[in-house]
Amino acid sequence: MALLMDPFDALTSFQQALDAYRTSGWLDSSVSGGGAYPPVNVFRKGDDFIIIAELAGVKKSDLDVQVKGRTIRLTGTKTVSYPDKSALHRRERLAGKFDRAVTMPVDINPDGVKAEYRDGVLALFLPRAESEKPKLIKVA
Repeated sequence: MALLMDPFDALTSFQQALDAYRTSGWLDSSVSGGGAYPPVNVFRKGDDFIIIAELAGVKKSDLDVQVKGRTIRLTGTKTVSYPDKSALHRRERLAGKFDRAVTMPVDINPDGVKAEYRDGVLALFLPRAESEKPKLIKVA
């Protein structure tokens, strides 16, 4: 004898599954398609820090870098263009605005920051603020 499932239970289970996927964020449209954008690596070199960010497809004129205290903020717009009179078959390269803040372990000297942008890679050279550098104390 076959057991029949209650159709309302099936619909309720299906609705709960849809709600779980909808609230998980996997459908969100973002520039990176998931995760923080732009992806960054942070290095320490001596007293100073270096941030390398991947920004393929972002024009230098569409990129802003701000430094305040311990926070580095990268904002901008990534654009993706398509040929005229073309039909889109698949879209994996997303476009839009981004805003990413990276908190450093120490204050940064904003006057000494250097930025280089080449081939879709941004390199930020971040000198530690003088107030954050250890002071050598002579022992008498």
